[in-house]
This record gives sequence, structure tokens and C-alpha cells, in this order.
Amino acid sequence: MNVLGIIASGVAALFITVALAKSARRVALRPHVPDEPGGRAPRAEALRRTGGTTAVVGVGAAAGVALWLGAADDAAGSVGGLLAGAGLVAALGLVHDLRPLWSVLRLVVQIAAAVLVVCLAGLSPAAGVLAVLWIVLVTNAFVLLDHADGLLTAVGLVTAAGLLTCALLGGDPALALLPATLVAGLAGFLLHTWHPARLRLGASGAQFTGFALAASGALILAAAPSGRAAWAALPALATVALADSALVVISRRRAARSPLRDTDDHIAHRLRRVRVTVPGAAVLTALWAAVPVATGTLVYAELLHPALLLLPFAGTAAAVFALLRIPAYAPPRTGSSRTTPSRTASSGVTQARTAPSGAVPSRTAAARRTEAAGAGTAIPAAASAPGAKGSAPGRGAPTGAARTAAGHPTVPPPPSGRPAAEAATAAAERG
Repeated sequence: MNVLGIIASGVAALFITVALAKSARRVALRPHVPDEPGGRAPRAEALRRTGGTTAVVGVGAAAGVALWLGAADDAAGSVGGLLAGAGLVAALGLVHDLRPLWSVLRLVVQIAAAVLVVCLAGLSPAAGVLAVLWIVLVTNAFVLLDHADGLLTAVGLVTAAGLLTCALLGGDPALALLPATLVAGLAGFLLHTWHPARLRLGASGAQFTGFALAASGALILAAAPSGRAAWAALPALATVALADSALVVISRRRAARSPLRDTDDHIAHRLRRVRVTVPGAAVLTALWAAVPVATGTLVYAELLHPALLLLPFAGTAAAVFALLRIPAYAPPRTGSSRTTPSRTASSGVTQARTAPSGAVPSRTAAARRTEAAGAGTAIPAAASAPGAKGSAPGRGAPTGAARTAAGHPTVPPPPSGRPAAEAATAAAERG
């Protein structure tokens, strides 16, 4: 397959994806979309969730037409098996978007699709087993990257560009067909899945992207010339996806959580906890992926020594260690009940305080009130309390209300504003 055929396939994939995604976005954002019967999710949300099928159709149609026109030459079996396996997992993902499926069923279908690719590529049994394990592992690693707007699309675009370069340098340009169309399709879909996402890749687009990248890498590695360090260069292209999976597994292992239960503990989630925006997390992760992709591509082109791949690997390990230090789970709830600070009230609720030396205990004050009640004397409650302050002159009655033996409050005479002696003299003169 010549370079012009690759470019034509990429342009076709770009235009098909852009046209389909624009139509799906217009329908998804149409106002007043009625809900589906039976209380299900709105049709608009279902369209956004299955928006990745537009990229799948665009890439698959362009690659299929090129394959039908004989563009793959002698590698038609390998490219056809790769395209068929990617389409199979994409169809499974579409069903999962509409109605969630068991993880075991998805894993079985992925293994079957990987076996189909290996058989049509004509690999040896030992190489075929390793290729199946690699395809299934990397496919699920890339699927886990679909946890933030634009993240998987950006990382997949960078990885597909690296695979395209390696395929063109490896002497078998036919294997560059699917990476080329994938680069164009993801580029056309990136604007729609960027934050805030109008469309999402969903399980269909994520599994198609991960499988196409993993299977293309395995086939390019198997077809690489013997003199190239493809065994070290091509696995480096999946560094970020594998790092995210390792981060999740280690974190959940430390927290004694199930590794199959998806929570907010991925790369973008931890970056969000240190005040990185959603677009910023996608850009940082794509730049992170670009470092090992560029290094692996240069090593594959024999422009760098394979030992230099240790630098991006070491940097990735340090980044994972740093991300592990960012808390990802809420602290466990304790059984202690909340205590509300209580105010000092005159309702008889006592608080423990250190009494000064020589003070009369509170039970003595209660006894004095009992004795006064029996004698028919009214004693104010505030005056019987130890350390209670009397009312200031001219400020009305004391704080505690006086009561008689029967328990009825006493009504003090209104203040005259004159001393008691002057009031008695005035009364004698009037009499």
C-alpha cells in the first residue's frame, strides 16, 4: 500500500467521522427530547453515551473500503482480521452501552477477537499466545482511560500516530492502514468529546480504540525486521495506559477494595484533586503519553539506543508514586456521634466546673430552696445559687423569679423611685 492510499483513507475517515458526529451531536442537543417509556434514561443521554459509534463507523468504513479496493496487498489477511476483531468488540461495547453486560462476557469476546486476529495473521503458537495476552491487557488498559472528557481520545491519537510512524518504517505499509484511519477518526471526534463533552466514546468507541491500538502494535511487532529493537520500542507506546491500570490496582489493593469496582481513583481524578481542570488533565496526560511514544518511535527507527527507554519508564514510575500520595478515597466514617456545644441555661442543667475553695455545693442550694418552700418563704432562684450576682439598681427584677410555697410566682410591687423612709412619711401625711 502506498502513501497516497494511506492519506486518502485517512481523509475519508476524517470526513465520515466529522459528518456523523455533527449529526449525532445535533440530535443529542435538540431541546425537549421526550423520555423513553418505562422510566429509562432520556434519548439524548443515550445518544451522547453511544456517540463513539460515529468514530467506529468512520474509521471502519474508510479502512474497509481501502481493504476492498486491494490497498493492503499481501497483508490483506492481517488487516482484515484486525478490522474484524475491532468491529466485534465495538459491537459488544454498543450492546454494553445500551444494557450493561457482565465483565466475564466482555473478556471472553475480547479473547475471541484477539484469537481471530492472531489466526488470520499467521503467527506461531507461542507468539500467538503472547499476542492474545498483550491485546487483551492493553485493550482493557486503554478502556480504563475513558474516565474524563477527551482523555482517551487525546492519548489514543498520540499512540496511533506513533504506531503509524513505526508501521511506515517497518517495511510493511499495509499495517499502517488502521492506525492512519484511527488518527483521522479520533482527530475528527476530539472536538465533540472535549470538555464539556457533547458526545462520549462510550464502551463501543473505547473498546474499538483500545483493541485497534493493541492489535496493531502486536502485528507491527511481529512483522518488524530482526535488526530493530521492536520488542522494547512498541510496548513503550502503551506506557500511560498501563500506568493508569497499575495506579488503580495498587491503590485499591492498599485500600482493601475490589479491583473490579470502578471508583474515582484514576489519573484524571487525582489530578482534579490538586486543582487541575478537566481539559488540563487531558492535556497533561497526552503530553505524558507523548514522551514514551516519541522515545519508542525513535528507538524503533534506530535513532536512539534502547537503553534510553529506561528514562520514560523511570519517569512514569515516579509519576505513579506521586499520584499514589494524593488521597483518592473518602475517610471511613466513625461511630462517634456529633456533640453540640450546649449553652448555660436556667432550666436546671448543670455543667461540671471547678468550684472555688469554701463554696457551698449545689445540693446545699437545693436544700435551702426546699426548706424555704416548706416555711412559706419565697426565695429567688438566682439568689440561692452559689456565686449568683444580684440585679443592678434600676435594671428591674433579679434574674431568677421568686415563687411561693404553692409554686406560684410572686408579683413584686412597682418601684416608686424613692427611698422607703420617704414613702412612709408621705403616707402618714396623707392619712
